[in-house]
Amino acid sequence: MRYENSVLHQILKHIPWAAFDRLVEEHQADKHVRRLSTKSQFVALLYGQLSNAASLREIEAGLESCQSRLYHLGAKPVRRSTLSDANLLRPAVLFSELLGLMMKLAHRGLRRAFADTTYLIDSTGLRLDERSAEWARFSAGVCGAKLHVIYDPHADRPIYANVSAANVNDITLAQQMPIEPGATYVFDLGYYDYGWWAKLDEAGCRIVTRFKKNTPLRVLEERRVPKDGSVLSDRIGFLPANLSHSRRNPFEHPVREICVMTDAGKLLRILSNDLDATAEEIAALYKRRWAIELFFRWIKQTLKIRRFLGTSENAVRIQIAVALIAFLLLRLTQATQKVIASPLAFARLVRVNLTHRRPIDRLLRPDDIPQFNADQMALQWS
Repeated sequence: MRYENSVLHQILKHIPWAAFDRLVEEHQADKHVRRLSTKSQFVALLYGQLSNAASLREIEAGLESCQSRLYHLGAKPVRRSTLSDANLLRPAVLFSELLGLMMKLAHRGLRRAFADTTYLIDSTGLRLDERSAEWARFSAGVCGAKLHVIYDPHADRPIYANVSAANVNDITLAQQMPIEPGATYVFDLGYYDYGWWAKLDEAGCRIVTRFKKNTPLRVLEERRVPKDGSVLSDRIGFLPANLSHSRRNPFEHPVREICVMTDAGKLLRILSNDLDATAEEIAALYKRRWAIELFFRWIKQTLKIRRFLGTSENAVRIQIAVALIAFLLLRLTQATQKVIASPLAFARLVRVNLTHRRPIDRLLRPDDIPQFNADQMALQWS
């Protein structure tokens, strides 16, 4: 009989284990550890993400039920108290660095197939309870964190992620993000900072965002627009030269203002430093920002980042990093087959078959029924 690895085993083959071991060594994550290795912790948390386990108890029970198959993964069953301690004490930066490495590996080669490199920047809030108040208090009785992401809509993958408390401004984290010269960056009003825009402009990046309602434009040129389109006006001009407290605006180059009427009847003032593209092209770029909202909705509905297994900052950061790693693993594994096109359908099939020994490309096919030969045990005497 042909041996088949479990679905979980096939998914974990996409982990760069040599790099994982190197990170464990660099951060001394297994130093003086007796019970739960970093690898066992990681596999347990990934199991929790992929199986939709809602608690440490569910992870413990699920791994206990399939412990005979953990041997081939190089992992062991866990106790919830030990896993809780590991999430509290083991350095979250190890998992963040592994996520960063996997985002580069997952994105490698994909962007080369597209002439236009467009990245979307946004953040999403994550609700926490009062036990996280020490590091994540937002206001009286409200605690939360933020997940900040640069997302590639072509490849449907994040290329950068970071976590902060909910009271940290989006632009503060954006100033720490890596900038790829020549790329197009699309973002919303949370990143309204002329100094940061100037850095993007100096790097040759195209900016597509929105004007604030009270931002004036000193108009230099008014361009014609089609009468029957959604674009109402197309103007070139300068942003205000001076800011508050008599500070000079560091963004001195001319910009574009494109006014668009949405299907819902809302007027949008779109800003860009691209003076050559058509108004329709720039408006379409801003409309693509919806893709990152769909990404946030998908991971919140499919993975476990709404209910957390720990309350400390370290535990929350680990869980978010592992959730995003799980997202990348699902995408990489789905790419190995052509039967299941829907990412949501694939994630659901992985969930119900996680510990079964079935090929990834046969998750939709029923198991083969062994053919019984009635003469197999017959003894022939001569």
